[in-house]
Amino acid sequence: MAEIAKIIQEKVETYGRERKALIPILQGIVAEKNYVENQDMVSIAKALDLSAADVYGTASFYSFIENEEKGEFVIRVCKSITCEMKGKHKVLKALEDELRIKLGETTHNKKFSLVETNCLGLCDVGPAMLVNEEPYTHLTPEKIHDVISVYRNK
Repeated sequence: MAEIAKIIQEKVETYGRERKALIPILQGIVAEKNYVENQDMVSIAKALDLSAADVYGTASFYSFIENEEKGEFVIRVCKSITCEMKGKHKVLKALEDELRIKLGETTHNKKFSLVETNCLGLCDVGPAMLVNEEPYTHLTPEKIHDVISVYRNK
């Protein structure tokens, strides 16, 4: 928790105590531990003199700001209509089979989480996904094993 307080303080020093500092603070915490706990949101609210509900509302609006613990590697599969038309469902099935989890779940060893997200801006090279911040495009079910193998060995 002390580490989160430090992140909040550093971001407040950089961005000030105005509401515009909220997103950078949330991003700083996500960069540290992949999600923002309710207690973190309360601490942010106090630092910025906002309501906890306001902080939660902002955090829950953005799909890249998780409010529950995720795995070390968060796999975000694009759910745009374009990716769906290009075979996203087959890619998602291959991911579920490879990871032995369903969409929305995290592996038992906390290594991988599998989620869907709105358009990644990669429609022309879909189906696409991100593993943390690394994009993967032109996906096929056959490519999934190789991609996941890279992260299993990290």
